[in-house]
Amino acid sequence: MKHPFNQQLFSYWTERRGERDAPERSDIDPGAIRAILGDSFVLAYEAEAGCSFRVAGTRLCALFGRELRGEPFATMWDAESAPQIRSLVDIVADEGIGVAAGATAKADEDLHCHLELLLLPLAHRGTMGVRMLGMLAPLKRPYWLGSWPARPLRLGVLQFVGQPSVASLATETASPQSDPRSRRALTVIDGGRS
Repeated sequence: MKHPFNQQLFSYWTERRGERDAPERSDIDPGAIRAILGDSFVLAYEAEAGCSFRVAGTRLCALFGRELRGEPFATMWDAESAPQIRSLVDIVADEGIGVAAGATAKADEDLHCHLELLLLPLAHRGTMGVRMLGMLAPLKRPYWLGSWPARPLRLGVLQFVGQPSVASLATETASPQSDPRSRRALTVIDGGRS
């Protein structure tokens, strides 16, 4: 993560989750992160319907030139990136792991902006993955922000962040009924290169 807003949100999310896989939605205090709210958002997730905006910050809405509340998250992305975003959202919901990714926005061929996306799982009333906390912050604020709406975003390089808690992993391995094949999971394999 390069953007200081994403670093701040990730630190706050990590602090609020403690030993859990993810904090409850009610554990997130907007006042504690008020300086970065303009670029942040909360998504509602349903496996069949996908993700839609519950709340979107003012700078994020200004980037697209419209209110995003209620819109599907995938509509912000171009045709090539939208299926990848749907898959990433499914992983965040199912695995309780966050994702950080680069993105590019254009207002026209000459006006573009590089952004960084952070998407983190939240629990809602004890159910994991039905809410997500996110940030989409420009690495350098474009002068055209608010004057021309951005076209759909193009997804860039991504990385997974915020692995499930140690307590959660210990519980899963200690359970005699747990069958590792019954749970979809990501495995990070160290290839020896840095």
